[in-house]
Amino acid sequence: MQTRFFQFEADFVDSLRCIPMQVRLKLDTCGIKLKLPQWHRFSDQERQTLVDLPCETETEVQAYRQLLQRLILERTGEAATELAIEPHPAWNDAETVADSVQAKASEIGITITPAQWTNLSPEQRFALIKLSHSNHENANFLPALHEFQII
Repeated sequence: MQTRFFQFEADFVDSLRCIPMQVRLKLDTCGIKLKLPQWHRFSDQERQTLVDLPCETETEVQAYRQLLQRLILERTGEAATELAIEPHPAWNDAETVADSVQAKASEIGITITPAQWTNLSPEQRFALIKLSHSNHENANFLPALHEFQII
């Protein structure tokens, strides 16, 4: 996965004050929960490293996981919280629009068609799933739909 930020993240990616979607995808991939206060304890270089490091192959996923566990422990004195790794994550399913995304879209009067969902990248589907769940980021759901040319 290349280092790519979404437009709806533009207000914070330069400073990396929030955890960007591509890092959140890597967190779900490696099974580590990272809280924003923990992220804020990392240096700018450590945050950039977490953005840049690949996390796709089994070796990369394990290396990313170990780095995160070490950083969280060193910076906070707390052990990292582990998450279950979804064996078949919804963002990799190009055939079925995630229920949370469809529900969130319907709240604003939009229906996402299976063809639109299929045309999204896994990273875009991941972003919509996260934005449809997260209370504090719901403001970015509509901009994401525009950015991904769904509306």
